[in-house]
Amino acid sequence: MSDAPSLHAPSLYGQVRERFGPRAAAYLNSAVHAQGPEFAALRAAVEAQPAARVLDLGCGAGHVGYQVAPLAAEVVAYDLAPEMLDLVAARARELGFANLHTRCGAVESLPFADGQFDVVLSRYSAHHWADPARALAEARRVLRAGGQFVLVDVASPGVALLDTHLQALEVLRDRSHVRDYSAAEWAALGAAAGLRLQRQEFARLRLEFASWVERMATPEPLCQALRLFQDTACSEVRDYFEIAADGSFSVDVLTLWAAA
Repeated sequence: MSDAPSLHAPSLYGQVRERFGPRAAAYLNSAVHAQGPEFAALRAAVEAQPAARVLDLGCGAGHVGYQVAPLAAEVVAYDLAPEMLDLVAARARELGFANLHTRCGAVESLPFADGQFDVVLSRYSAHHWADPARALAEARRVLRAGGQFVLVDVASPGVALLDTHLQALEVLRDRSHVRDYSAAEWAALGAAAGLRLQRQEFARLRLEFASWVERMATPEPLCQALRLFQDTACSEVRDYFEIAADGSFSVDVLTLWAAA
């Protein structure tokens, strides 16, 4: 009989807090998180709703909020990691965004009334969600009728060989990773939650290996395992992810638009 799991092993939520809380400053200064063509789309979603109340799910270091706060009546930055939220609140004060507020909690159980928001956004957070079906149902619940939902995240290519490589790579780097979902999976999850899919847009994101692992403080033995994993990948995987000699690689990014 195998040994029982350790009673002291942290829950997934505990792992997210443990991993991301101490890395708040690294994510604030991360070029991958602070920049991106999808910000224009997120600003457009808010701009289309005059005096919008906006919810940013899994806000991390707050980059979405900083982008849309000048266009919104109110922005609520929502995250599991209190250290992230402390950083966001301080940065919002520095930028003069009195309409940007923070709230701590899980995406599967939002502490907000039905129909409270005009726009719900999420960028580079959903691959950490324990229950994406429940999270999307909650996003739909807190959106007013006709409100806008926009999700941005690394996407699985939807091909078994490539998907296996991507998920393994992600969890070796960060044990709080759950899953990068494919566009088809997100469309099905959104429809089940009562969101009306409007469109999906795709881009490629280049990840520089050294900064990618440094940002998450991945232990050196796991960094070595990651490089061995990449170096021994088959040609189909190496070509699709454009794996370079230094381990840098490319992934697909999905932007999904849906309405309540």
